[in-house]
Amino acid sequence: MKIMPAAHLDIDRDAVLKEAVDRIGRADACISAQRRDFLRRSLTLGGLSLLTACTLTDERSVDMALNGISRMNDKVQGWLFDPDRLAPTYPESAITRPFPFNAYYGEDEVRKVEESGYRLEVTGLVSDKRKWNLAALRAMPQTDQITRHICVEGWSAIGRWGGVSFAGFLRQIGADLSAKYVGFKCADDYFTSIDMPTALHPQTLLTLTYDGQPLPPKYGFPMKLRMPTKLGYKNPKHIQAIFVTNTYPGGYWEDQGYNWFGGS
Repeated sequence: MKIMPAAHLDIDRDAVLKEAVDRIGRADACISAQRRDFLRRSLTLGGLSLLTACTLTDERSVDMALNGISRMNDKVQGWLFDPDRLAPTYPESAITRPFPFNAYYGEDEVRKVEESGYRLEVTGLVSDKRKWNLAALRAMPQTDQITRHICVEGWSAIGRWGGVSFAGFLRQIGADLSAKYVGFKCADDYFTSIDMPTALHPQTLLTLTYDGQPLPPKYGFPMKLRMPTKLGYKNPKHIQAIFVTNTYPGGYWEDQGYNWFGGS
């Protein structure tokens, strides 16, 4: 594909580069400093073209270039992900109290889910597609962790989460562990998806409790996925459905430009 010299592009160079820097910072906040420096050094109009094989002639082309960079970052992060490397854990004295509320809406809009009628739907590449109530989930082996939640907005907090090993749950339902993605749909209309290696990570939990008590609504009752290897927006709350698939499912924030892999 022909790469047009920057001088011949009928676009605002400064505006394009500023937008590119902003989007890279927003969408790839979790990447290492070395890779971030590489991207920023590449943020010239020619550099974007070379990285993505796109001709930057309009806003759509710039979007395609930036999306190409984000997809490249997803692949690099996937290659670098170590399924055996654990995130740091902390003593009880380090827990942040109160643990912050975070969502794309205000705390007064927290979704209320009734336990009596709750059933977790399981679909896709799994052999056991029966629905799960909370009693059945609580009857499975439980574990807990004190780990740090890291938000893409720049803050972090340490909390104690308890629940079911997600790897154990996936094996219980006969999930195809060679599939690419696990997706989540939530009662608050949120949705996201993760890669299978992260789903099988030993610290990835289907969280049912917070600090030894049933998970409060503001933290995601009846169930939250807790992954200390991922940024906060990858940890869905109020989970109603889980599906295993080889078709890319996207996500609420990811479809708006956030990095899909979203972790380390």
